[in-house]
Amino acid sequence: MSIREFMRREYRHFNAATTVDAAQGWCDHLDRGGSMFLTLAGAMSTAEIGISLAELIRRDKVHAISCTGANLEEDIFNLVAHDHYVRIPDWRELTREQEQDLLDRHLNRVTDTCIPEEEAFRRIESELSREWRRLDDAGQRDFPHRILYRMIREGRLEPHYQIDPADSWMVAAAEKDLPIFVPGWEDSTTGNVFAAHCIEGRVSSPGVVRHGIDYMIELADWYSRESRERSVGFFQVGGGIAGDFPICVVPMLEQDLRRPDTPLWGYFCQIGDSTTSYGSYSGAVPNEKITWGKLGPETPSFMIESDATIVAPLIFRYVLDS
Repeated sequence: MSIREFMRREYRHFNAATTVDAAQGWCDHLDRGGSMFLTLAGAMSTAEIGISLAELIRRDKVHAISCTGANLEEDIFNLVAHDHYVRIPDWRELTREQEQDLLDRHLNRVTDTCIPEEEAFRRIESELSREWRRLDDAGQRDFPHRILYRMIREGRLEPHYQIDPADSWMVAAAEKDLPIFVPGWEDSTTGNVFAAHCIEGRVSSPGVVRHGIDYMIELADWYSRESRERSVGFFQVGGGIAGDFPICVVPMLEQDLRRPDTPLWGYFCQIGDSTTSYGSYSGAVPNEKITWGKLGPETPSFMIESDATIVAPLIFRYVLDS
């Protein structure tokens, strides 16, 4: 029995039924000629979402991604340092002294998984520093994801690969030259180190690495071109800036740039567990987005209140079964 057959047979009610409806809605959207925009928040790369996401990218089921700086870099960390990761099954029971011990061992914990600082970041730091200095010396600027694309395509990380690169979504994205948008990139280990380079004078200006408003301008251009050709769907994994930032491009184009013919997002789904009753935008139900000019009353919309590390791979496999 395939994943799709299993889900259709077993997932008939409540969040389970919505999961099937959302997965089938993704397939229907693509079948109608649409494209899909995916957003990644949380620690999905450390959760190894690349195992299924990379194949979605290779098979043209995802056409652009918005992600946090952490998700961008943590897929690379997993690619080059997987053998050194430490899993902590009883993470809920750790004492403060045990947490300090992990710090002393340079193991940065993300729930049940510790990222090994020396083997992960330090393994790519010299390559990143070289890229930043090269751009600075040449008076050029570039986006964080394009810098990583160059490092991947030129094989500069290959000696350190510790997983099958077929399971890295960043490798798949580099091969496809997939558009990526990284709002808040400075809120990441890589961004912090870049800031340190600027403070120390090793890089002359923060503008060497493009981010923030530059990404919104790029996104506006991409969405304007893409939506002229086909309807663009929006699949949001988690909440936060990875989803909030890109979905706003539609009202910006329509209201601020006065382009009244801008198409709304043609499909919407969010997987999350945020509470809606405290003014949480991340937990806002799809209908609220109608009032902001992002979705329409007719837009196929789904809200799955569950753990994205469980639900997202199921939906991805459902879509891949098509």
